[in-house]
Amino acid sequence: MDPKLTEVSQHFERFKAALVRHDYDSCNNLLSQLKVLLTGFRSLPPLFEDTPNAVHELTVARDIYEHAVLLSVKVEDQDAFERDFFQLKPYYTDARNRLPPSAQEHPILGLNLLRLLVQNRIAEFHTELELLSTSALENPCIKHAVELEQSFMEGAYNRVLSARQTVPHETFGYFMDLLAKTVRDEIAGCSEKAYDYLSISDARQMLLFSSDQELLDYVKEEHPEWEITNDVVYFQKAKESAPCKEIPSLQLINQTLSYARELERIV
Repeated sequence: MDPKLTEVSQHFERFKAALVRHDYDSCNNLLSQLKVLLTGFRSLPPLFEDTPNAVHELTVARDIYEHAVLLSVKVEDQDAFERDFFQLKPYYTDARNRLPPSAQEHPILGLNLLRLLVQNRIAEFHTELELLSTSALENPCIKHAVELEQSFMEGAYNRVLSARQTVPHETFGYFMDLLAKTVRDEIAGCSEKAYDYLSISDARQMLLFSSDQELLDYVKEEHPEWEITNDVVYFQKAKESAPCKEIPSLQLINQTLSYARELERIV
């Protein structure tokens, strides 16, 4: 085996061992070293030179970047996820015909869709979907993300939260928890504008918690401005602290009259 490839393989084995024992600091250090070593392979993107060990080098590099993406999920670093995913993506697209399929491809593509959904980057979500093959769209990991987006857009928040119990891959938990928080924050924002107060029971059902204690913990951490007295949640302080957005009615009337006069003059 080529000495460079041997060195990369040895570093990668140490990286995987550190990942198993949850030594994430060592993982990050080893990953940085691996990325530097990979720059010595001219068979990798964007060059794709046809070297004697091209297939082996491409396979190892793809495996490294897949593990890098999974590491970013474990350490809950969305910026690292995005960076490593874009380094990995050419191996799923440009190098597709050079490599055997990867078992991690669809779970990672599904994770990326979930990330875009959590970050409310819906246009990019649909752009990524357009790039997927028909067979990929039928994969459970991809279908899960698509169904979540549909439920989210329809406002079927109960379906979004219940989907946490049926994730198709163990790595989906992190983004599903973030999505659940996004959903609850959306419901909470609407609730405090629509109501002056709610009973604990009604608030718990509306925010889709399974127990009163979960609701109380959520209020304490996310909405300390809500007041809870005698099993009732009061939103008055939240209303008072929210900035008042007045509609510039007089300005709109003047603009409309101006447009009408201009139209009349043209006609």
